[in-house]
This record gives sequence, C-alpha cells and structure tokens, in this order.
Amino acid sequence: MAELEFFEKVAARAGVPAETARSLTEATLRTLAERISGGEAADLADHVAHELRPLLARARPEEPEVFGYDEFLRRVAERAGSAPDVAERGAGAVLQTLHRVVGHEEFAQALAQLPREIGALAQPVPREA
Repeated sequence: MAELEFFEKVAARAGVPAETARSLTEATLRTLAERISGGEAADLADHVAHELRPLLARARPEEPEVFGYDEFLRRVAERAGSAPDVAERGAGAVLQTLHRVVGHEEFAQALAQLPREIGALAQPVPREA
C-alpha cells in the first residue's frame, strides 16, 4: 500500500482530514517502534511503503521501552499535536490500517509485545446502526 493510500485509510477510519492523518500516522508509528523490539519493528517496516519505513526504524537495537496505554497515547498526541481523543482515534486507525498491510501473523507477533489496552486499539469498533 502506497504512503498516500495509507494516509487516506487512516483519515477515513479516524474521521480526520488527510493532513491530520499524516501526523497521526507518523506519531503512532514512531511510538510503536519505541514500544516493540527493534527486530519486530524492522519486520513491520518490511511491509509498509518505503516512505513509512523510517518511522518504524530504531537508531539503536536496544530493548523496547516499557510504557502503558496512557503514555502511548500521550506520546502520540504530543507528536501529532492533537487532542487526546483525536490521538486515540488516530492511533487506532493507524494500527488497524497497519494490520491490513502487514497481515495477521506478523501483526499478532508485534501485538504480543504490547499491553492488552494498546493492542485493543487495533480492533475495529463496531459502528452503531
């Protein structure tokens, strides 16, 4: 999936403009890369558009940082310059889109390194009728 198409999918899922989707995508992928192992981040990077790969790259192969749901969303909101509720919707949209791009098995391996609450963001929310 091309970079622009990824942003469009995130925008549609999160209900935000394309430029906001871009900043949320960048913020979420950078934060995700901090929270999972460098090897897992590299595996995910292999599946995304070339332009998105540096967002998942880690400068040092150190162990992942350990932080929970609230800190994950705080970092996304700060990096994207968005309100907490927009960051939460956006992070969910990015993870859902990433899941489709990467495939279930590879994505499940990455999710296994995350707290359950962060992984839950990747689950689509049923729309009310």
